[in-house]
Amino acid sequence: MINVAVRAAREAGKIINRASLDLDLLRVTQKSARDFVTEVDRASEQAIIDILLKAFPQHGILGEETGTTHGRADSEYQWIIDPLDGTTNFIHGMPVYAVSIALAHQGVVQHGVVYDPSRDELFTASRGGGSFLNNRRLRVSKRTRLEDALIGTGFPFRKGDDLDTYLEMFKKVAERCVGLRRPGAAAIDLAYLAAGRYDGFFETGLKPWDVAAGSLLITEAGGLVGNYTGDSDFLHRGELVAGSPRIYAQLVALLKPYAHGDRAVPIASPRRPAAAQAEQAADDSAPF
Repeated sequence: MINVAVRAAREAGKIINRASLDLDLLRVTQKSARDFVTEVDRASEQAIIDILLKAFPQHGILGEETGTTHGRADSEYQWIIDPLDGTTNFIHGMPVYAVSIALAHQGVVQHGVVYDPSRDELFTASRGGGSFLNNRRLRVSKRTRLEDALIGTGFPFRKGDDLDTYLEMFKKVAERCVGLRRPGAAAIDLAYLAAGRYDGFFETGLKPWDVAAGSLLITEAGGLVGNYTGDSDFLHRGELVAGSPRIYAQLVALLKPYAHGDRAVPIASPRRPAAAQAEQAADDSAPF
């Protein structure tokens, strides 16, 4: 299954790379204020869906642009697709964007691919099989103190987003860490965390297609992923915090007051709850 996902991601990458050569010809529309979609997003998603359903016609699809209109909605298997994460970067010629493809079985992500076509960096993970960058095994960073950590994040940009609350979170984290970065593509951020380029990450307002593949990359590289309370129901929660185990625990301690509460449907996890892992990591690293 992972090989099919890789083939689909690379095919989408070809479409994106060709379009990047002449952005002036690109047709761009707005889904909502400051939220763009291009013909490349749509063509990339269709190419991915065609490859996946040819190999697995009984599987379901959840795509950023087409929702669940393709595949079998009643299937235990669902492919979660972001055909071009970082569309705003792409249309401005900023080479920070990626294709993200994940396969979930009964709500639990089993395989994930994040492909950066501009750098030809292919991040892959399978549950229980580890995370890789172009076939090189990945591990999260070994840093244990938030004061030494480089943290990734994403700024609110949609109409109605609570910017004031985010700025409070930003200030809390910025005062503790060595630096904050916002490249503008969550799939890239999560892949970088798995590769040890970041030590932690947090963002509000994310969708399943933004985080499904990247979250598996992180856990298979030895990191932790959860919502702001440290629980594992992040996929449909709209909030995510991730990091190497001790950095994760310290971020959860800072961000827990900003959790959404019980407004989202939890996703089952076969692993030990992330909250329990965070508590243990906090005990191991205290005092912060």
